[in-house]
Amino acid sequence: MKKTLPALALFLVIAGSFSSATPSSAAAVPDNLVVEGVPAHTPELRADVGRYLEFRAAGFASWHPQRREMLIATRFADTPQLHLVKFPGGARQQITFFTEPVAGGRFQPKEGKYLVFSQDRGGSEFYQLYRFDLDDARVTLLTDGKSRNGGAHFSHDGNRIAYTSTRRNGKDADIYVMNPADPKSARLLAEIKTPGWSLLDWSPDDASLLVLEYISINESYLHLVDTKTGAVRALTPRGGEKVSYGGGQFAQDGKSLFVTSDRGSEFQRLARVELASGKETPVTTNIPWDIEEFELSPDGKLLAFVANEDGVSRLHLMDARGGKEQRAPQLPLGVISSVKFHENSRDLAFTMSSARSPSDAYSVDVKTGAVERWTESETGGLNTATFSEPELVKLKSFDGLEISAFVYRPDAKKFPGPRPSLVIIHGGPESQSRPSFLARNNYLLNELGIALVVPNVRGSAGRGKTFLTLDNGFKREDSVKDIGAIIDWIKRDASLDGGRIAVYGGSYGGYIVLASLTHFSDRLRCGVDVVGISHFVTFLNNTQDYRRDLRRAEYGDERDPAMRAHLEKISPLNSVKKITKPLFVVQGANDPRVPLTEAEQMRDAIRKNGGTAWYLMAKDEGHGFGKKKNADFQFLSMVLFLREHLVK
Repeated sequence: MKKTLPALALFLVIAGSFSSATPSSAAAVPDNLVVEGVPAHTPELRADVGRYLEFRAAGFASWHPQRREMLIATRFADTPQLHLVKFPGGARQQITFFTEPVAGGRFQPKEGKYLVFSQDRGGSEFYQLYRFDLDDARVTLLTDGKSRNGGAHFSHDGNRIAYTSTRRNGKDADIYVMNPADPKSARLLAEIKTPGWSLLDWSPDDASLLVLEYISINESYLHLVDTKTGAVRALTPRGGEKVSYGGGQFAQDGKSLFVTSDRGSEFQRLARVELASGKETPVTTNIPWDIEEFELSPDGKLLAFVANEDGVSRLHLMDARGGKEQRAPQLPLGVISSVKFHENSRDLAFTMSSARSPSDAYSVDVKTGAVERWTESETGGLNTATFSEPELVKLKSFDGLEISAFVYRPDAKKFPGPRPSLVIIHGGPESQSRPSFLARNNYLLNELGIALVVPNVRGSAGRGKTFLTLDNGFKREDSVKDIGAIIDWIKRDASLDGGRIAVYGGSYGGYIVLASLTHFSDRLRCGVDVVGISHFVTFLNNTQDYRRDLRRAEYGDERDPAMRAHLEKISPLNSVKKITKPLFVVQGANDPRVPLTEAEQMRDAIRKNGGTAWYLMAKDEGHGFGKKKNADFQFLSMVLFLREHLVK
């Protein structure tokens, strides 16, 4: 049930590709971009990088309810769109054609006459829901066109969707119910007074909704909502041990739930919760890793779940009634997501990515174990079998805590001697670096000879709930000190050049980049900050209303005088004079999470101090670049930046 993304996803989306070069000596800058300090992109640059800009990826979205056909998302022009695939390896038939990315889609259950999909504008994340009629390709707006809407789940009878919307006050995610065939049927089911609520499942009789109330990464609660009256009943108690629930689904009998929970454990375990008594019984006590996603077959007989073992996904199958594991197919080392059974309870779909393969849609026959690949995404003509596979390195940080990193090394024969390193820091902060496909960033390895060091510092997911909390509140800069330990490790590695180290990060990772440059400028060559936080107080004041309290739970509440003083102290903007190395700042104008002002104030402060600050801003993007032409321009610009300030 819990959906995860590869931890490098933000880096891969943000560090993208460029539209075709003009015949002139330098490529034209698209009108939607603001470019400052970045040298012109020459046709030679485009030709050198070009093959690495043409990777694609595909992800499973939905099964057709009656036929063995898949809805997938992939990109053939500038943005990801929905496609239909009618059999494994079949042609991808594009069915949506928009200038903006489509965020996902689901077939109507039972008949599959239409799809419901979501989409925003310009990266604003104010998603709207739409109906796509398959017989005539007509698209109908279902929501109000203004509020933030999400989490659409179909009822089992296929006649209704439940979803959340900020329509009432622009902040709280209230629960609505609608018949998608009639948008005017939308009704407010339950008013929600706090942020962070999301829908998980309908009960088998469609009389109740299972809803998750998210407080923080370490605390959440389950509720039932009556689909007629809107009455909300708490399922999990408050007080005592803080418990985090990652997902939930009704058992076939409707009397119990399957959930993921860290109750009594460091890790998310699969568990069963009895609705009458509230009793919670763990199911996967023998697996000392997070169960990050699961799915119950429609006939209620089989559970498929994915364990995250040091960043690598392992697929498991289990008898849902007896709890006995069954033999599951051995899949390549990589990252699995979007696990979903077909209505036939036999075909299990999933998306998988690895270091040598982009994300693609697959299925496994749970009776025979046969695995079929439904899509095979293009790789720019490059032989990905030769791409570097990561080495998992574990090391001690400043206080003895064990942290880890995936290290991708360039070919030593092609690039002899110690190589420069780019440290790529994930966002979240409660995300995790995973051994997924590097896409165009393989250019940095294969053509520039840059080693990629991708750490999981304290606060990262996948290492238990205690590890998750080690960067909270007043301990925020301990995660920055972990980057210092990574730098020390690089300096000790004979194959790496300790004098040529750069840092890259997006979102919270962008903050770590800026903070690292204030602490370790004498040990770094340069940094790339993408949609990063430069000042925690201004960030909390200016982030969207629906996010503010959720972010306070992670970073600290700036309204508390002691915490405000601490946030002021650790904010990179207040130590900008310590940043003495070149910085590349990338930002989307419509970012609802980390506002544009965070990038502008850092750029201006660096330049005021006489420093070097390249700047790239897209007027039609939000929290990362989702359009290919923008992402390409960014990647080419980053190549120029790293050539100049790291590789030399």
